[in-house]
Amino acid sequence: MATLEEINSQIKKHDEQISQLRRQAETLRNQERSSVIEEVRKKIAEYGISASDLKLSGRSVGRRGAAGAAARTVKYRGPAGETWSGGRGRKPRWVTEALAAGKSLSDFEV
Repeated sequence: MATLEEINSQIKKHDEQISQLRRQAETLRNQERSSVIEEVRKKIAEYGISASDLKLSGRSVGRRGAAGAAARTVKYRGPAGETWSGGRGRKPRWVTEALAAGKSLSDFEV
């Protein structure tokens, strides 16, 4: 039977591996995103598509626009990949559960 110290050591090791894998996934996603953007630009040039053809305005396409994107800056990432900006209001469930389990917000800083 494993001791609590051994189990905690294994958890820490796995948390580090998870963190490393998440960083790798983010890097791959950014690389993939870059190639998709390049492909879309080529198609736009090839077919002479304009922003009005796509019904795009000069603003961000996202639901909240540029101001919402700034307000949603990720400051904390949970164990299952959840994110939180640390803003005002209620904390997400994963944050309250982690705090109740003895963790601190600094454990989840990005």
